[in-house]
Amino acid sequence: MIVRWGLDELAPLLHELGSASPLLVTSARFTELDLPVAARFSGVRRHSPLDTVSAATAAAAGADGVVGLGGGSAIDTAKAVSAATSLPLVAVPTTYSGAEWTFYFGMRDEVRGLKTGGSGAHTAAVVYEPRLTLELPVGETVGTAMNALAHAAEALYGGDCEDARAGARLIGGTLATVVRDGHDLEARTALLEGAMHAGRALGERGLFLGHALAQTLGGRYGLPHGAMNALSLPPALRFNERAVPEAIAALARALGTDDAPARVEDLARLGGFERLRDFGVPEEDLASLGEEAAARPGSRANPRPVTAADAEALLRTIW
Repeated sequence: MIVRWGLDELAPLLHELGSASPLLVTSARFTELDLPVAARFSGVRRHSPLDTVSAATAAAAGADGVVGLGGGSAIDTAKAVSAATSLPLVAVPTTYSGAEWTFYFGMRDEVRGLKTGGSGAHTAAVVYEPRLTLELPVGETVGTAMNALAHAAEALYGGDCEDARAGARLIGGTLATVVRDGHDLEARTALLEGAMHAGRALGERGLFLGHALAQTLGGRYGLPHGAMNALSLPPALRFNERAVPEAIAALARALGTDDAPARVEDLARLGGFERLRDFGVPEEDLASLGEEAAARPGSRANPRPVTAADAEALLRTIW
């Protein structure tokens, strides 16, 4: 994967890739940004709903490339377009989701209230521009950074991973600074670098229980993926410590603590993320959510087997 830093690298990169008429896939927030693109689709919505992906794919007619600019939903929508059209994709992330480092993508079936997805994106390059993160609200900053931290944490389940350790160290060390001053460009750059390392680890190792819980909650209610990861990661770490104690210890060292789950909870609170009930999740749904979460691929691949009762019990600890 080609990696460049600075938005001024986008035009020469597209030239290098042979893309003269790319489609920009983004949200309304960035639709007027001055970029070297031939067409624009600015209808991206949270969780990349199926109808949004279909509309973006239709907008790619006549394009010779795709530029996905925005948060995880923009990148996922652009990856879905790339997979459907075989067009090369350049990702320009404006949050810390790390979605640019996988060839699979999440989507949401809004009718069924289900998180779904696909794979096969032709991602050719990533351009990081920290200046695009300076106006990111605290909730999105912390939520997407916690999503990145979950990528790093879960990557360690498979053994030592330099990118995972670097990602956790940078995220844990800079997130509070960014929350105090969102216009601290140096801290924003370090946080984005941490998310990049965590994303690389994600691409190498995959997703497990924490993400399965978060995906279930996001799919059912359309809740922010980052916030759900922030809440789901600590109980998943505690559950898995029996199976992978070395991984939890490695995460703790990277975070500069002796209690990784507690440190993750502290970081989540920077964004105001404390309980599922605060997001309107009904207590009476926890049993069915547990069943759905246990059936997800992340739970089936988890280093410790996860039953529906296990998943429900974990959700109850954060309800």
